[in-house]
Amino acid sequence: MRAGIRHLVLMMGFCLAGAVAQAAEIRTCFTPGQDCTGIIVDQVDHATARVLVQAYGLTSEPIMQALAQAKRRGVDVRVLLDKSNEQERYSAATFLINQGIAVLIDDKVAIAHNKVMVIDDAHVITGSFNFTKSAQERNAENVLIIRQYPDLARTYAENWRNRAAVSRPYEDFRDKKR
Repeated sequence: MRAGIRHLVLMMGFCLAGAVAQAAEIRTCFTPGQDCTGIIVDQVDHATARVLVQAYGLTSEPIMQALAQAKRRGVDVRVLLDKSNEQERYSAATFLINQGIAVLIDDKVAIAHNKVMVIDDAHVITGSFNFTKSAQERNAENVLIIRQYPDLARTYAENWRNRAAVSRPYEDFRDKKR
């Protein structure tokens, strides 16, 4: 089977990120050549409770639209962005706030270089893939989707909460610029 096809991996007794795994579904995606944006959008489209996002870059319109649609469906969507996303012009952060999505700026580190989504406390999307148009169209990137692994998702969600605790609302930046 070629990369990107769903794999069902039984990891009984195998430790990953310090937690014993149950059955987890692993999927990979690589650019150029595969539709990683589409795969990410599909995962967000199936969210029912919560999506936590950590992003260095977030400019992909399909991903932003999927997050906004999830929010409209009643999903709790929260986003942590690197401070490089603070811009005086209309940005992804502005779009997300206008959709009622909480956006925080992780500015206590040199670069908040995470590229992570935790979906429904059970699934993790990570890899080198920035959530940008360039990642899909111009770069060599990778995405790893780990489904049905709540222990791993809890570890990533805990990291999200730790970073959120030292971050500040994006609205503060916008208010200072007015």
